[in-house]
Amino acid sequence: MYDIYSNSKNDHWRFKLGRSGSRNLITIGLNPSAATKEKSDTTIAKVERAARQAGFDGFVMLNLYPVRSTDFNALPNEANAEALAENLAQIEAVVAAEITPVIWAAWGKNILARKFFIAAGKELLIRLEKHNTSWQQFGPLTQSGHPRHPSRLHYAWEFTPFDAKHYAQKISS
Repeated sequence: MYDIYSNSKNDHWRFKLGRSGSRNLITIGLNPSAATKEKSDTTIAKVERAARQAGFDGFVMLNLYPVRSTDFNALPNEANAEALAENLAQIEAVVAAEITPVIWAAWGKNILARKFFIAAGKELLIRLEKHNTSWQQFGPLTQSGHPRHPSRLHYAWEFTPFDAKHYAQKISS
């Protein structure tokens, strides 16, 4: 079903999932849930629909942390360093492969649930700056100022620019 797929550790870690196109929307969520190369889940279905609606013919779903969990609260308090390092490298490779990368910041307010989510987010914002990325958010930010997760979107909303530099400063303080 999906031609873009990278995983490890008996599929306990998922780095990327998507469908190739000539114009891909890169989406960065929090952590992967149940979707696999063969089957979608609610988040992936919403990402794919929002991408098509906005004129993208492909998408790549990435996450701040690659360890699967249907409940982010079930993740450990400390990140697996190997998983995190591999994930950041794979994200940067996906972004670097695009001529004009468009990235949907889509991790939601739950980025605050683990310090390693915040650290990964800040590291990505720094690493990806050199790739001339266009950061986007879908709909308004949450009340606490975070880009909404795809599970919390309304299809009537649209993509608008996301100020990644300002956001990085905000979560650093």
